[in-house]
Amino acid sequence: MKIKVALGLMLSAATLAAFAGPVEEQIKARQSAYAFLGWNTHLIKSQVSDHPETYNKEKVIAAATVMAAIAKAPLLDLYGPGTDQGTGWKPSHLKADYFQKQDEIRQINDTFAQEAAALQAVATQGEIADIKTQFGKVGAACKSCHDQIRVRD
Repeated sequence: MKIKVALGLMLSAATLAAFAGPVEEQIKARQSAYAFLGWNTHLIKSQVSDHPETYNKEKVIAAATVMAAIAKAPLLDLYGPGTDQGTGWKPSHLKADYFQKQDEIRQINDTFAQEAAALQAVATQGEIADIKTQFGKVGAACKSCHDQIRVRD
C-alpha cells in the first residue's frame, strides 16, 4: 500500500510539473521518476539474476508493478523545450536532437510500456527463467531509448 501511495504522489507531481513547472522542475520530476524506476530495476535484477537464492516473489511483483506504472505515466510530458540544457537535481543528460525525434521516441516509449506491462504479468507467475527473459526485453527497450536520447557521461 505504501508503494502505491508513494508512486501515486510521485506521478502526480511529475504530471503537474510538466504542465505548470519551469524547465528545472520538469527535469527534477523526470530524474526522480527514472531514479525510482532504476531502483526497482536493480531490485528485480538482484532477485532473479545476481542472487536468485534470495528470490522473493512478492518483492519482484511489487517492483514490476511500479515499473509498469511508471512506464504508463506521461513521462514524455517532462521533456519540454529547454529540458536538454537545464539542471534538475543534476544537469540534464538529454541530447539536443531529442526534439527532432518525437515519433521515434513515442514508439520506443510505447514498446517500453508494453514490455513493462508484460514483465508485471510474468512476475505474478513467479517463474524466474520467464522473469529473466522478460526483464531482458524491458532492458532492451530502456537501452534503445538511452541510445537515442541520452548523453553518455
